[in-house]
Order: sequence, then C-alpha cells, then structure tokens
Amino acid sequence: MRRYALLLGLLVGACDVVPTVNTGGSQPVPSVAPSSGVTSTGFARVTARVEPVAERECRARVRGLNCDFLVQIDRNPNAPPNAFQSLDRNGRPIITFTQSMLRQLGNDDELAFVMSHEAAHHIRGHLKRQRENAVAGAVLLGGLASLAGGTAADVANAQDLGAAVGARGYSKEFELEADELGTVITHLSGYRPSVGVQFFYRLPDPGDRFLGTHPPNPERIRVVQETIRKNGLR
Repeated sequence: MRRYALLLGLLVGACDVVPTVNTGGSQPVPSVAPSSGVTSTGFARVTARVEPVAERECRARVRGLNCDFLVQIDRNPNAPPNAFQSLDRNGRPIITFTQSMLRQLGNDDELAFVMSHEAAHHIRGHLKRQRENAVAGAVLLGGLASLAGGTAADVANAQDLGAAVGARGYSKEFELEADELGTVITHLSGYRPSVGVQFFYRLPDPGDRFLGTHPPNPERIRVVQETIRKNGLR
C-alpha cells in the first residue's frame, strides 16, 4: 500500500491546467516581472477580488470545509506553466501559479477564470474524491492479483496500477465540473468568463486520450459557454 500511496501523492500534486503571494499579508509579495502576461501587481489585484468570492461560495455550498484559500505564485522561476490546487498539512486549500503560467495569461479575465477554476476543484472536493478512487483502484487490482496467486511484487505492481487508473478515472469529469463552477465564480468576482475562456483557444488540445487528465478543449469551451448562457452571465 505504501507504494501506491507515494504514487498517489504525485498524481494529486499535479491537479491542473495542462513566487508566493499571501493574500493574508503575512508574507511579502515577490517581484515577478514577466515580459508579457500578468504581472505580480495584476495577480494581487485579481486575487483580492476572486479569493473572497471563492471563500464565500465555498462556505455557502459545503458545510465544514476549510475555505481559507491561500493564493500564491511559485517562487521557482524555472517551473513549467501550470496552475493547481493542493492542501497543506492542516487541510488549508492552496492555489498555486507558476511564473511561466502568468506569462501565458493574456489579461485579468483569464487569470480570474483560471483562479476560479482551481478554487472550484476544492469546493467540489476533487482531491478527496481522487484519493478515494485511487484507494479503491489499488485495493481492487491488488486483491485480484493476490487471488490470482501473484507474488508480493505482483500485488504491489497491481496496486500501483490500480491507484493510477483509479485516480485518473474521473479526472476529466472533475475538470468539467470545475470549469462550470469556475465560470460562476469568475462572474461573481466581477470578471468576464466569456473573455477568460479564450485562454483555452491557446492551450494545446490534450484530445481525448485514455487515462488523460484533461478533456478536449472544445468540450471545456462548450461547458463554459453553456454555463454563461444558462445563467445569463457575460
């Protein structure tokens, strides 16, 4: 079980799209001056509007969940483009943007949309559900390997595979759920999801790969547009 637990840690740490600003004010905002995209000033501006809305929606939708978001910029200037949601050891939700990710965002609306999407992952409980799916997959395949008379190594390998399959099994659905709720949070924060969704047009399309973690970009765009139309957003 320990082997698939380690594997699971790698999987859930890379939840999403694809320097640390502490909005509580207890840490200094690092200097990020990308040649294009969103600056550290813009990041702080958008965070100040999106974070309280995300926290309010979190508390309104889920009882007993830690909704004290920390939104931060990865201090590693060489980290690849990414934005993801994680939890600290106390269960506090953390949304992290790499500096290269900020350089790829075209405006405040796109940043607000991605930030809201990551907050939605936490509100929808995706990390918890992913862990549960991974454990179920590991137990199932590990048990089958044991019943088939496999060696300890065979069982361990089956657990690893089961954890990987289980963790990724519903990841595309999770992304679409986060796109839908993220669209609403973006609007409630005073930004335009119809503009923020334009970011998907610049992302490489992951297609519809077996065990892929993200759905095709056209499907994500469709979900956002349907949410905008259904709720009368802009």
